[in-house]
Amino acid sequence: MKVGVIGLGAMGEHLARNLYLASYLHSVWNRTESKAARVAQELGVIHADSAAALAKSVDVILTCVSQDEDLDEVIAACTPALSAGKIIVDTSTVSPVTARRHAEQLAEKDVVFLDAPVSGGVEGAKNRSLAVMVGGNEEALVRVRPVLEAVAGHVEYIGPSGSGQACKMVNQVMVAGINQAVTEALAFGSALKLPMDKVMAVLGQGAAANWFLKRRGATMLAGTFNSGFKIKLHYKDLAICKSVAAQLGAHLTIVEMTLVHYKRLIDAGHGDEEISALYRLKKQLFEDPASY
Repeated sequence: MKVGVIGLGAMGEHLARNLYLASYLHSVWNRTESKAARVAQELGVIHADSAAALAKSVDVILTCVSQDEDLDEVIAACTPALSAGKIIVDTSTVSPVTARRHAEQLAEKDVVFLDAPVSGGVEGAKNRSLAVMVGGNEEALVRVRPVLEAVAGHVEYIGPSGSGQACKMVNQVMVAGINQAVTEALAFGSALKLPMDKVMAVLGQGAAANWFLKRRGATMLAGTFNSGFKIKLHYKDLAICKSVAAQLGAHLTIVEMTLVHYKRLIDAGHGDEEISALYRLKKQLFEDPASY
């Protein structure tokens, strides 16, 4: 099975590398051509001249882009080159509405579109430990499951088209809540003048233990926010959650609060930092409450 990867950002490049190690990767394409050229040369795969050229030459197109508009652009570019039987696996985080629209339109060409967003961050992409939540044609998932298992630790079929993205929204709300809790709690502990290395060691063995505390606790306390999931991307995802919740007549309090906090960080120039940079604001609760 030949697989082509479109989108070689922080996540996509690791996906491509792991597909190469599993002998699936055939070609790559990226809007920034220099990045695709570098990856193709390093791995000895084809640097496609265009998204359409890649789509024509492979059985499975794996996309990994940042926003709905990016995905729309990629699908539009690929569509003229798509033939019956091909499968597009989109690992981006976009609206369920966008996923369903592409699935419906591509079905007219007998092309399957699977929405397959991932969770686990850059580390998960690098270490093949991602969790993948899949929506769409279940029979198609059976066909591409070996491909997904080459880049992930767990692949779960959720339901019809859009279900994978809906599940990812649930994930992003949880991530927001965990980020809020951990950053605020650690800022509180620091204000209490506790030995925070010992605090994290003991909390990591109790009911408060979680992935974010383990992976980001020490770095945020050190003021290092240069790796992992970017604030501006989580902000985009939470805006989708807010919109969908509003359609249900509901307000998600964690989402609303986190959007406000992220907007402040983005406006202050921290949008490209990892989401644990929320710790910057939480410290203000104790150092300068009036500015929080």
